[in-house]
Amino acid sequence: MLFHTWPFLLFFVAFYALYLALRSTRLRLPLLLGASYVFYGWWNPLYLLLIIYSTLVDYLAVRGMSRGGRKKSWLVLSLLNNLFLLGFFKYGEFVVENLNEGLSLLGPGWVLPSPDVLLPVGISFYTFQSMSYTIDYWRGKIEVEPNFIRFAAFVALFPQLVAGPIERASSLLPQLKKPPRITAGDVSEGLSLFVVGLFKKAALASYLAIYVDRVYANPVGSSSWALLCATFFFAWQIYFDFSGYTDMARGIARMMGIRLMVNFNNPYLAVDLGDFWRRWHISLSTWFRDYVYIPLGGSRGGRARTLAAIALTMVVSGLWHGAAWTFVAWGALHAAGRLLTLPIEKSAFYRTKVPRALKQLLVFSFVLLTWIFFRAESLADAWLVLDKILAIVPGGFRGSTEPLYPLLALLLVLGAWSWQLLYESRVRRLLELQPVRIAAVILMVIYLALVPAAGDEAFIYFQF
Repeated sequence: MLFHTWPFLLFFVAFYALYLALRSTRLRLPLLLGASYVFYGWWNPLYLLLIIYSTLVDYLAVRGMSRGGRKKSWLVLSLLNNLFLLGFFKYGEFVVENLNEGLSLLGPGWVLPSPDVLLPVGISFYTFQSMSYTIDYWRGKIEVEPNFIRFAAFVALFPQLVAGPIERASSLLPQLKKPPRITAGDVSEGLSLFVVGLFKKAALASYLAIYVDRVYANPVGSSSWALLCATFFFAWQIYFDFSGYTDMARGIARMMGIRLMVNFNNPYLAVDLGDFWRRWHISLSTWFRDYVYIPLGGSRGGRARTLAAIALTMVVSGLWHGAAWTFVAWGALHAAGRLLTLPIEKSAFYRTKVPRALKQLLVFSFVLLTWIFFRAESLADAWLVLDKILAIVPGGFRGSTEPLYPLLALLLVLGAWSWQLLYESRVRRLLELQPVRIAAVILMVIYLALVPAAGDEAFIYFQF
């Protein structure tokens, strides 16, 4: 069930009417959990068995820890269970395929059967959210949640279930413990966020996808210029797609009296790679910081340990996004970028002498080129695209067929980029004025009403 489709609209209208009527009663949490399971089971009812099982194990693990004794054993049980589920459903086929490639050297008879399992939508998100609960309790940062219905609603909350943001128990569970106080401001702000997210997805991301998909489907026959344009558009497609989902999720939750964390903060205005990861997919970046980078030593050890922790965290982050070597390469490139630029970023010259616009251009250029590996169907395609793009300067354009880049798409992207630049300038106060925000939302609604939608495909991050 996609946010930008009629089935979801009908679902939410029916749910919201009941939610408003029952929000001060004991039926609020059962209604919220039931609606979340209906929403998740809409794709495949079998998915429900997995999320219920995962929820039950983590709930019992923390209850076991709360009774004292063998706390570490309960923690290990929870972590192993979550990692096994994630590994089997997300990486099982990938591991077997690569093992078979190695075993093929021994002879044709050495072949392992492929698991051939269906990847449950959103498993990476709700698994990480549930894991953070058990880890935070073990660290003494939160209290045990005795109410199973409330904990299950925390894991399966439908606005952010399948693509985040990945919420922490310390932030979301307290909001579920008391009846929400829903004001007119919550409803108007929620609707505004939803419209902005819908505009990003339907008017921008889906439109850019038409050109991107066409070019990346045939990198051999596409020219250097077409590939560069497609890569540039993909950088914005994935941003509009993912941040659009987050805006819609936050908007829906806000109308329910629940506040979800901001997940994007104009990442393409970052002045260094560390700044980029503090702005991009913030809930995942902070998750890896708290549960991978810091446990590995983080900045507490020597320089070598810190650099190793950064590198491993970035590679694992790449692998989290998908079971393919292209994602591993994407994470490795970001790791290399962080390691090589960290001394430069900390230098007084870079911080005070290099113009901000130049910093932003350099960071965006690096991020843009790494997106090639994220989008390409294979490493061979990625290297081909990169080779053709880099050949623009010394060798001109290479390739034969080339779809013309859509001028409207370029204007929309440049408009969004300009708005973000203004938002981080001295005129931010003007953009935050209510009349300006209302006018912007009205223009988006008019555009959505007049311009045919480019498509209703699923969000990119649903596959992760």
